[in-house]
Amino acid sequence: MVLENTKTEVTEVKGSLTYEDKVIQKIVGLALESVNGLLSVDGGFLSNLTGKLVNTDDVTAGVGVEVGKKQVAVDLKVVTEYKKNVPDIYQKIKEVIRKEVSDMTDLEVVEVNVTVVDIKTKEQQKEDEKSLQDRVVGAAQTTGKFTSDQVDKVKEKVDDMGDDSRVK
Repeated sequence: MVLENTKTEVTEVKGSLTYEDKVIQKIVGLALESVNGLLSVDGGFLSNLTGKLVNTDDVTAGVGVEVGKKQVAVDLKVVTEYKKNVPDIYQKIKEVIRKEVSDMTDLEVVEVNVTVVDIKTKEQQKEDEKSLQDRVVGAAQTTGKFTSDQVDKVKEKVDDMGDDSRVK
């Protein structure tokens, strides 16, 4: 038996892989949840304090990015915890962003700019969170009641119209 050496030619598939800014923003936003001493990014409360994002499902809030073909630059506005070393928090922010973005996209993070816009105690942050949650819940309840009242008015109007149009 003679084996023939058959050569299979592999054709390279051409194309490109790009990422929308919002994808990188989401990776960064989710990565920041693990940074101890970081209370919020531009108003979005982080899970290391609350167990979840409280005032938004949008983890991209407060995260600015510039995404190139091979590199990424990130800009953040943050609130840090009182009595925590801010340069240490900054180093941790850079580390987790670099690692997560690189692991998921193979893009190189070349710059991380952080502006600290406030420093608060965890207690102050929790109070801000509670008042924000109360406002959100209050607004939702008010909207729900208003909608329910409007539906009732429409039903009454339809019933009234129905009475007038009946053949007697």
